[in-house]
Amino acid sequence: MTEGLSTGVAAEVERLTTELAALGEGSVRIGRPTDREGGPREFDILGGRGFISFLPVPRHECVYVCDITFYG
Repeated sequence: MTEGLSTGVAAEVERLTTELAALGEGSVRIGRPTDREGGPREFDILGGRGFISFLPVPRHECVYVCDITFYG
């Protein structure tokens, strides 16, 4: 999934997803959309130079990264 991304960007995505997974139930309220909880979410990375699309699964204490967009 991180093919073509710099090592720094891949490391930042990994760091963020680890923190999101550690939030447990709170991960369903992070990022967009802001008007509802759960389901697929988006979160800006590296000061708005990209975003990750992810699906939090608090019951399993994990986050599935669906897509990484980086504008570099």
